[in-house]
Amino acid sequence: MKDIKEKVSIIMPAYNEAGHIASSIEETARTFDEFGCPWELIVMDDGSTDGTFEKARTLLSKYPGRLIVKKNSFNMGKGRALKRAVHYISGDYVVFLDADMDLHPLQVQTLFDIMRLDKADIVIGSKLHPNSIVNYPLQRKIISYGYYLLIRMLFDLPCHDTQTGLKLFKADVVEKVFPRVLVKKFAFDLEVLVNAHHLGFKITEAPIVLSPQRHFDRIGSQAVFATFWDTAAIFYRMNILKYYDRIHYHRRKNLAKEFRRMRR
Repeated sequence: MKDIKEKVSIIMPAYNEAGHIASSIEETARTFDEFGCPWELIVMDDGSTDGTFEKARTLLSKYPGRLIVKKNSFNMGKGRALKRAVHYISGDYVVFLDADMDLHPLQVQTLFDIMRLDKADIVIGSKLHPNSIVNYPLQRKIISYGYYLLIRMLFDLPCHDTQTGLKLFKADVVEKVFPRVLVKKFAFDLEVLVNAHHLGFKITEAPIVLSPQRHFDRIGSQAVFATFWDTAAIFYRMNILKYYDRIHYHRRKNLAKEFRRMRR
């Protein structure tokens, strides 16, 4: 990213990551220092009960003015954590990066390269990209591919995998899209991308290297059901209710203005 001179805001949602949140922060900071671009890291603790917030705060003095650590009072869901975190960004680009380091931040370089070459507004990591290197159970692969077929049928999105935790946005996309988003948990990424696509922003996929740092035990049948339920709700709001189009113009304008004010 030697050609990137603008500031990059990295958002790292975290829930019960006390065992490695400090190393994840330090690895991310080291990587972006090597990139040579201005950066800030917003760690959003989503109501952890294991001391994640306190562990993250111990590094504030090591990265003054560049590390921001916030916490929800209780677990609200990853989507709600991300939506709150964007209020603290001040960069020209926004990166979503999971705290577990399954996706190493070095891969952000690839996303920036693709954004520049494709003149894209959003670049998302995709487990289903033909050049991706992934190592996760067959059951998860089947679920991912089945979900891709569903969202392709419902929304005709120009991407295969909406759920991977590595994403790059231009900040103005975040400013225009996030005030429209309602989902608090697992289908949050989908709602963001559906609205961005609806508004005409260009979305491109990037290959990833996925190196799991833990067993795949955090997404159960209840989460899968909730994701499909939220997906149906997004389709209903977009295509039946026309909710996203019915948001009055002055309301969208005021939301965007409030968003910009909170970023200052």
